Amino acid sequence: MQHPELFTPVSLGSLQLRNRILMAPLTRCRADVDHVPTQLMVEYYAQRASAGLIIAEATMVIEGNSAFGGREPGIHSSAQVAAWKRVTAAVHAKGGKMVLQLWHGGRACHSFFNHGAQPVAPSPLRITNDETHTPQGKKPYEVPRELRTDELPGIVAGFRRAAENARAAGFDGVEVHGANGYLLDEFLRDGSNQRTDRYGGSLENRARLLCEVLDAVISVWGAENVGLRISPLNSYNQMRDSDPVSLTRYVAAQCDQRSLGYLHLMRGDFFGVQKGDVVQPARAAFRGALVGNMGYTPSEAAQGVGQGVLAAVAFGHHYVSNPDLVERVAAGVALVEPDARTFYSHAAQGYTDYPTLQPN
Repeated sequence: MQHPELFTPVSLGSLQLRNRILMAPLTRCRADVDHVPTQLMVEYYAQRASAGLIIAEATMVIEGNSAFGGREPGIHSSAQVAAWKRVTAAVHAKGGKMVLQLWHGGRACHSFFNHGAQPVAPSPLRITNDETHTPQGKKPYEVPRELRTDELPGIVAGFRRAAENARAAGFDGVEVHGANGYLLDEFLRDGSNQRTDRYGGSLENRARLLCEVLDAVISVWGAENVGLRISPLNSYNQMRDSDPVSLTRYVAAQCDQRSLGYLHLMRGDFFGVQKGDVVQPARAAFRGALVGNMGYTPSEAAQGVGQGVLAAVAFGHHYVSNPDLVERVAAGVALVEPDARTFYSHAAQGYTDYPTLQPN
């Protein structure tokens, strides 16, 4: 066996995992137009059940916040809960474990997919360095509406209801999405949050909404079944922060105070614009299970686990094209590169048709 450090059991809070190779959340746009998971998604996730833990893709907690062409899943309706039950049952039948990532798209949403509703954000700052894809071609992002202070309890309540629905759908836990330029991340970072109320200004204020969401979700699941994903350096969706290391340290400390099940840290920037070490500050401030993510090779993942820095590593794009990634890493077999042209299509091609290793 190659990289034996990755094949020992590990606990992420109350989640008892058989290995330390996690499937990172990957938006694939295979839900139907009502954001209901499809049979294709049942097959896709079941194919990847050998992961120590599957973190399901970003899933809308509140209706009307689509940011991926109207075909990402939700967890706010009874039909969605029933469909997710089929997914979790298929994963569990193969001995896998699965948590749901709870998500609000914030200013990355577009009225085209949301019945004309203007996207919302901490401040009325639109994304200007990219455009969103629609069936009518690319369209500029819109200026979002600044959320009123009295609306924020409703956002928190939406995450709480979504957490309850995730429990009803048979998930083993939930991960709060606080990364990649979506709503909670937009509040966290000073490049997108220019508020002057108690949710803006200081780092404590900017993290307030995230902490309120965490507390609401913990009230449903218990802290030991809750994870958080953050990306303090990632400039995706035109994000930045003036002090990402301090942000990392503060958020990690808040997770530590709550005894969160795990902290899922994206260590870099998709575009290489913002640089720095956020792993060591996170490790110093959070005594629980730290999950690394972003560009790890199996060798580097094994090293991080072996040194005690990381409890596990979440692999992203290679899980698109390697449904048996765990088995391939154990065998020392080269990983297949994915076809980016099929990342966000709605078909089986490039989704459920990647081959697995054939027995000798």
